[in-house]
Amino acid sequence: MTETIPELIAATAFAIWIYLLCGRGGFWLCRQSDHRTPGVLPHWPSVTAVIPARNEANCIAESIGSLARQDYPGKFSIVLVDDDSDDDTAAVARKAAADFQSFDLIQSRGMARGWTGKLWALRQGIEAAGSPDYLLLTDADIAHTPDSVRSLVARAESGGLVLTSLMAKLRCESLAERSHVPAFVFFFAMLYPFVRVNDPRRATAAAAGGCMLVKTDALKQAGGVESIRSALIDDCSLARRMKAVGPIWLGLTERVRSIRRYDWVEAKRMIARSAFAQLNYSPWLLAAVTLGLALTFLAAPMLALFGEGVVRLVGMAAWLLMAISFQPMLRFYRLSPLWGLALPAIAFAYMLYTLESAYRYWRGQGGIWKGRVQANASHS
Repeated sequence: MTETIPELIAATAFAIWIYLLCGRGGFWLCRQSDHRTPGVLPHWPSVTAVIPARNEANCIAESIGSLARQDYPGKFSIVLVDDDSDDDTAAVARKAAADFQSFDLIQSRGMARGWTGKLWALRQGIEAAGSPDYLLLTDADIAHTPDSVRSLVARAESGGLVLTSLMAKLRCESLAERSHVPAFVFFFAMLYPFVRVNDPRRATAAAAGGCMLVKTDALKQAGGVESIRSALIDDCSLARRMKAVGPIWLGLTERVRSIRRYDWVEAKRMIARSAFAQLNYSPWLLAAVTLGLALTFLAAPMLALFGEGVVRLVGMAAWLLMAISFQPMLRFYRLSPLWGLALPAIAFAYMLYTLESAYRYWRGQGGIWKGRVQANASHS
C-alpha cells in the first residue's frame, strides 16, 4: 500500500497539470489583451475618471498627469477623492492637474460604517461625477498611455460591454517584484480564466480594480457600489454584479501600468491582505486550498528530486508542464524562462501568505491596508 502512495501522488499532480493546460480555458496563453489599435466611433461618449487616493503623494502626480494627457475625442473629466490622507496627496494632485480644466478634488467625509475605505471613497467620487456615459474607476498608482481611455471606450462601445477592465501591468524590476508579480497575474488568471470572464454564456466574472470602465446606467442597474460596500475584493465583486446586467471584458495590457514599487514586505502585504477573503473566511476552504496547492505545485518537484524510477520521471514531467505554462506570462513581463522552474517555490510562498492572511483575520487584523483593518469590520 505504501509503495503506491508516491505513484498516486505523482499521477494526480501530472493529471492536474494536463487539465490546467488543456481544460482551463487556456488561461496561461495570455491571449486576451488590448493590443489592437483603438477603433473610430461616430460619437464619443462622455467619461469621468474617479480616483480614490489615500496617502499617495509618491504616485499621484504621474497618475493624474497621465490622465490629463489623454487624447480622448469626447468629453473627459477627472474626480480625485482624497481619502483622509495625512500626506501631501491633495497638494501634489492639484499641481499635477493645474493645466487640466475638468478636474475636481473631493475631500472624503470620513469613513462610513459598513463600508471599506476604497469603496466609500469611490462612492463619494461617483456622486460628484454626475451622470457621464462612462465612469473610469482607476487607482492612484496607475499610469495610462495617452490612448488608454480611447481604447477602453472603443472596445466597450463596439462590444456593448457594461464593464471593461484591464489588468494593469505591474512594476517588475526588483527581485521581490520579479519573484511575485508575474505569478500574481498567473494565479489570478488560473482562478479566473479571462476567456471565460469574457464569455457572456459563462458565470465566471472578474475584473482588475486598477482600471475598470463601467457604463454608468448599468452600474446603477447593478445596484451601484453600495451593493458591494463591504467587499474586500471589490473588483471581482463588482464584476459579478455587472455581469448579471450585461457582458464584461478583462484582458492584459501595455497601455495601463502600475507605478507602485514593491519590496519583499509590500509584496507579501499585497497578497495577504485579501487572500483569506478570497476563501470567504472559511477554515475548511483554507485547508482544501492548502492541500490543493501542495498537490499542484509542491508534489512534482519533491518527487522529481527525491523520488525513484517512474515516480521521479512523472514528477519531472509535471514540473516541466508547470514551467511551460508559466512561459507566456514570463515573456509578457520580459523575464528569463528559467523563472518557470521556480514556480513551485513561489507558490509555496503564496501558500504561506494565505495562511498568514487567515491568522491575521482570526487575530482581528484582517484586510489591514494603510492603517485600516477592514476584513473583520466588513465580515462581522
